Amino acid sequence: MKKDFPENFLWGVACSSHQVEGNNSNNDWWEWEQKGKTKEKSGWACDSWNRYIVDHKLAEDLGCNSFRLSLEWSRIEPEEGVFSEEALGHYKKVLIDLEKRGMKRAVTLFHWTLPIWFSQKYGWHHPQSPEIFSRYCQKVIDFLGDEMDILLTINEPRLILNKGYLAGVFPPGKHNPILFLEARKNLIEGHKRCFDLVKKRNPNLPVGITQFCNDFRWSSGNKFFKRIVERVEDFYNWKFFNKLEGKFDFVGINYYFGLSINLIPPFVKMIKPDGITTEMGWGIHPDGLQELIKNAWRKYKKPIYIFENGIADGEDLHRKKFIESHVKAIQNAISEGADVRGYFYWSLLDNFEWCEGFSKKFGLCEVDFESMERKPRKSYHAYRDIIRKKLIK
Repeated sequence: MKKDFPENFLWGVACSSHQVEGNNSNNDWWEWEQKGKTKEKSGWACDSWNRYIVDHKLAEDLGCNSFRLSLEWSRIEPEEGVFSEEALGHYKKVLIDLEKRGMKRAVTLFHWTLPIWFSQKYGWHHPQSPEIFSRYCQKVIDFLGDEMDILLTINEPRLILNKGYLAGVFPPGKHNPILFLEARKNLIEGHKRCFDLVKKRNPNLPVGITQFCNDFRWSSGNKFFKRIVERVEDFYNWKFFNKLEGKFDFVGINYYFGLSINLIPPFVKMIKPDGITTEMGWGIHPDGLQELIKNAWRKYKKPIYIFENGIADGEDLHRKKFIESHVKAIQNAISEGADVRGYFYWSLLDNFEWCEGFSKKFGLCEVDFESMERKPRKSYHAYRDIIRKKLIK
């Protein structure tokens, strides 16, 4: 028998500063764009810096009781050691507006973008980076700590390390395993310092990270091969959490697709049970989310949040079924005993999708990037119906 979603379950949407705010010209990704490293430049993005009230109203009308956003470090600390009261004041207004609308606020400190001064002088591979990051965290907590309900220090650390320090397709564009290891060590240390700072000021504020996770399946029935794949999955999904040594209050999962591991080429394949491929070239595999949740609960016995889950689908052909199937997977995991506290669809708006520019449409709302008009898609209303049915017992 399936359990109902908990009465206080968080139904939300997610976004990040650089992808929606516009004109974040003082960070490393803006600089990366000017070098021609992305298909398009972010420019005004969705102009959410000025239009956040419109976005919040869309989330409120959707029925959301939570909203995930990130703070733009390069606005808050535009020069080393110089903090902007104006930027902090703006974010305070943003967070207060969400509270007034009855939404819990999940706030991310570092969602991939770094101040140019930090990237040029330091970078995550620099030994001073944890200290500098924790100083930024301290300022944010002192100014905004009372306006947060969940704090995420880092978004998808494994992905930014792999793409920034090994593949070289994200800033800082390195192909250096040694710097990769240094950066990973410093991200871990940076998180730990922030965790301790927050707990000293507000012990009741939940602190953690969210990780890009994949479900791995094996094509062979061989038990030895199965164990190898399980070890790969454990390393890929949970290694960073393990390194935090218990300094996290919840397990954050960002889930988009599953992978099949094979003994013959191609050794890694996208799992596509219904044959559908999204605009990102990803398959749709909701069963994988259920397995990830079960694994996370078994390993850590901590509350679990799905902070990102979405589909790039400009024609809006598959989004309704995508959301329904993944919400069902969460419900199944809850029925099996997992403590899942929230689901955040990525994203409320079509936005700047990093290297892909504006070509990949994840939004429940279509955005006209000339007029900045937001237009809810049919799937927006489908998600609203899900929230209405599940939010109230």
